[in-house]
Amino acid sequence: MKTSFAFGSVIFLVAAITSVVAVQTSAAATAAQDSTAIRPFTVPIVPQAALDDLRRRIAATRWPEKETVADQSQGVQLATMQKLASYWGKDYDWRKCEAKLKALPNFITTIDGLDIHFIHVRSKNPSALPMIITHGWPGSIVEQLKIIDPLTNPTAHGGKADEAFDVVIPSIPGYGFSGKPTTTGWDPQHIARAWIVLMKRLGYTKFVAQGGDWGAVITDQMGLLAPPELLGIHVNMPGIFPADIDKAAFSGAPAPSGLSADEKVAYERLQFVYQKGIAYGFQMGLRPQTLYGIADSPVGLAAYFLDHDARSYELISRVFQGQTEGLTRDDILDNITITWLTNTALSGARLYWEYWGKGYFNAKGVSIPVAVSVFPNELYPAPRSWAERAYPKLIHYNKLDKGGHFAAWEQPELLVGELRAGFKSLRGDKATALNQK
Repeated sequence: MKTSFAFGSVIFLVAAITSVVAVQTSAAATAAQDSTAIRPFTVPIVPQAALDDLRRRIAATRWPEKETVADQSQGVQLATMQKLASYWGKDYDWRKCEAKLKALPNFITTIDGLDIHFIHVRSKNPSALPMIITHGWPGSIVEQLKIIDPLTNPTAHGGKADEAFDVVIPSIPGYGFSGKPTTTGWDPQHIARAWIVLMKRLGYTKFVAQGGDWGAVITDQMGLLAPPELLGIHVNMPGIFPADIDKAAFSGAPAPSGLSADEKVAYERLQFVYQKGIAYGFQMGLRPQTLYGIADSPVGLAAYFLDHDARSYELISRVFQGQTEGLTRDDILDNITITWLTNTALSGARLYWEYWGKGYFNAKGVSIPVAVSVFPNELYPAPRSWAERAYPKLIHYNKLDKGGHFAAWEQPELLVGELRAGFKSLRGDKATALNQK
């Protein structure tokens, strides 16, 4: 009886252990499945106390004295910042931007252990071309809001039905509603790989990619990876400088002999950027964690964001002088406020540290089809000669009459037109089974 009882107990114990293991295995499989699932994301309603605190901090700003020059050569001017702060602290309404974001289909998914937030708007056209669009710095998904409906619903915006896109707009890791990396390694190459995972996870077997600023660097990296699903890319800050030219511009050397007129202009503009225009890039590239001031002071954050480059600063500062072409005061403050409310100033800054010294503007060896749009007030006007050398499969190149670095934000109609034209040759027979959704 004792032996029989013991044997029965062993059988029961083995069965129990097997059951527990099976449950744990099932739970682990479910957890793994959930981690890769596309989950709806609800844009949070910011507590009123947080908005009240923002206004209190703006009102309590300790202002420095006025700059000692009559231009912007010492940085963001006091008068501009005081006008910005006055409007931000008294009249600006975050709830309007919050409502725009909440009205869009927002999602989140986990890639390589990090939550990635994205907007995903499908066109009603079943043959729409899927496109992932990446923002830059100092930016967020706010930059792309104006182009969503014209891309997904072209007939309502002067386009043709067969020019429709499905649009995916992710928040870069460390920006907006995406997770903040807690370890190193989330550089543009890693983000490019993550974007490919995201598009495939959404069920797209063929897609294109677009970006400016960091978005251009990340999109170039996607082009370098050249997965079979990626039909082509479009960039409005193309990486086109030959390595020796980029190095010479960084060193401050005179323009090399033998450059064409367009190449010399691009060289001189890039040299100015390196010498006068990207102080923020050096700070964030070398010591991003030191920037506690922009995490603690909303006016400090706003000033830092305005000081992107000379031409962008002129464009942005003029809206606080009553000029509204391209951008409004609310456009500027929506972008700054989302960064403030999500406390992502420093987590966003670390992207520069991750990529420091690897080259923002140089040719990277992209061999898939590429479309390039050159806006006159970009950091540099990319010459066709260098674009053709950098992108041997250049399928579209166009120089526009107006617009700057933040094309989607400032000139959405022009950029939408460029995307329609730039990707036209990648539709139809060359893009079979675009939407395996």
